[in-house]
Amino acid sequence: MHEFTTPKETKKEEKYESIILQIKHLVKDEKDIIGILSNIAAAIHQTFEWLWVGFYIVKKNQLILGPFQGPVACFRIEKGKGVCGMTWKLNKTIIVHDVEKFPGHIACSSDSKSEIVLPIKKNNRIFGVLDIDSIELNSFDKTDQKYLEKIVNIIEKKLG
Repeated sequence: MHEFTTPKETKKEEKYESIILQIKHLVKDEKDIIGILSNIAAAIHQTFEWLWVGFYIVKKNQLILGPFQGPVACFRIEKGKGVCGMTWKLNKTIIVHDVEKFPGHIACSSDSKSEIVLPIKKNNRIFGVLDIDSIELNSFDKTDQKYLEKIVNIIEKKLG
């Protein structure tokens, strides 16, 4: 059993360094990607206590809801729609400081105020996205992007 918690006063960078080491250890012998994504979502959610942490996976030209932690979410997202769909279309991380100001934002939860979405690749194609929402404005920055991209890299290595 793993506990992914750190004291509240721990700096964000230290939390990320700790969780990355723990995730590497957690998934090193696992091959099932749904199990891996499930535990990574839980680990991030436990560590940072964000509103929603989860994955959408590309299937039949849509993003389909995958493993997540948090409130009920949208089942399907079209390419280019919302933050997740734009991340897929543009193949790049998108940080949104205020979701109300993002054109075409899909409000799966009215509690979401800011968001970061990162693409996950397999064989140079988008496999899916890591989506994280916060109840606070301006929750995400370049530090989050840097460390979350390291977590995405762990996932991409497991995808082969």
